[in-house]
Amino acid sequence: MKILFIINNIATEKDHYTTIRLARKAVVRGHEVALISLGDFIYDSDGSICAMATVSEQKKFKSDTTFLAHLQDGREKQRISVGEYDIMMLRSDPAEELTDRSWAPSSALLFAQLAAAQGVIILNDPSHLTDAVNKTYFQHFPEALRPTTCITREEDEVRKFVEDQGGKAVIKPLQGSGGQGVFIIDDNNKQNLNQIVEAVTRDGYAIVQEYLPAAADGDVRMITINGKPLQVDGIYACLHRFSQTDDHRSNISAGGGSKMIAPTEEMLKVASLAAPKLIADGMYFCGLDIVGNKMMEINVDTPGGLNFMEDECGVDFSGAILDDMEHKVLLQKQYGGKLTNRRIAMSYG
Repeated sequence: MKILFIINNIATEKDHYTTIRLARKAVVRGHEVALISLGDFIYDSDGSICAMATVSEQKKFKSDTTFLAHLQDGREKQRISVGEYDIMMLRSDPAEELTDRSWAPSSALLFAQLAAAQGVIILNDPSHLTDAVNKTYFQHFPEALRPTTCITREEDEVRKFVEDQGGKAVIKPLQGSGGQGVFIIDDNNKQNLNQIVEAVTRDGYAIVQEYLPAAADGDVRMITINGKPLQVDGIYACLHRFSQTDDHRSNISAGGGSKMIAPTEEMLKVASLAAPKLIADGMYFCGLDIVGNKMMEINVDTPGGLNFMEDECGVDFSGAILDDMEHKVLLQKQYGGKLTNRRIAMSYG
């Protein structure tokens, strides 16, 4: 199997990223792996999709750290034909490009759509991923699993929403990740609401949500593939993330702690309510962020945490994902490449 991973930039990848774990495990299995940065696509004069890619050697890398060092050791990029690869996995974070390269994420999705039309399996489906680049996508899911929400850039609207919620709410950028720019508004800081709104809306809209008391204990990141919670031998890819300081953010990238847990019935119900939309849109690999019986966010671009889960419990979740991808490639070949990308993206292994 030949796999492409689309990333923001090879120079900014980190050894704890889920992308690096998946890519290394694929190489160890003997698959051919290449990584493409967002700005390195080429539409050739003959209509083929090409790119300047960092291509991994076929070696048994022992750790994510040594694998990433291999990729970042000054290796010269190679011109590749995307159509020669079986799967392209979209793993770039649009939030990282807001300031300097706002054009990059949408451009890469358009190239991915062209590649899908030429028979490459694209995960997640790029046509619908175009609609899911910010948190407005979340509002298309059933109301029962979402917290009460307001999306605005107006301070007065934020103030009214907070008052309607009893004086406490969460505000964050509509486009963002890793807990960046997230504030809890309450009696302790409401006098600074103007500055908070200005900070959050600097690059676009703010999303304001009801505060869920259970959030004080952190949240749960649940990984889904094919629209369903990922599990191996009865163990779910489900991580409880919690703050270890006075900082309310529980994201691991923001300094939070984590531990593996078994999902509650409430969490599994949230996932089941989200599944039909994920399946319909070809959202193969996602991260559901759950608090109590509500889904606070859904990450369809760069769901992470897989490495932390595997390192803690020793379960090969990456292997299960690669098994599933191998099955998709087999199906696509058996059907002569006639299955739509969305159909093959959500075909079970």
